[in-house]
Amino acid sequence: MTTTHWETEIAGLLERLAAAQGGLLALLAEKRALIAARDHQSLAALAPREDALAAELQGCHEQRAALLAQAGNEGLPGNTITQLNDALPAPTSQRLAQPLADAQQRSRLVRHECLTQWVAVQRSVLHLSQLLEIFATGGRGRPTYGNGEMPANSGSLMDQAV
Repeated sequence: MTTTHWETEIAGLLERLAAAQGGLLALLAEKRALIAARDHQSLAALAPREDALAAELQGCHEQRAALLAQAGNEGLPGNTITQLNDALPAPTSQRLAQPLADAQQRSRLVRHECLTQWVAVQRSVLHLSQLLEIFATGGRGRPTYGNGEMPANSGSLMDQAV
């Protein structure tokens, strides 16, 4: 393959990836706002968009893998797109350096946003679990030490003897 062809292939992948990452960042920002607003119906409505973006990102991954396999077959570095780009002549490599850096930055932002939302959701689940425990035991916890007898009152949602 010629240098121009590699530049075209890598640039095409980076453009496709930029569009998918931009869409995912926008969706994650919307999702964060909906989580904060506790709008569960709107959160559920985001599922088709999430599925479409996941499919597009999977397509980018497959395109990347094919491109790297082709580079490996031609004796070029085939581990990462950055290594492949670095193996190209300087003018081509320099033109693609900024789009590659931008893609890496967006990837870090996506990971950070996903982790932030995961933590928020986990804290909500823990809170709900604690509320259910309070309801189930009537607000009375089992004594840590003692003779193991059950309290005289049962929980408001379920019988403690069960």
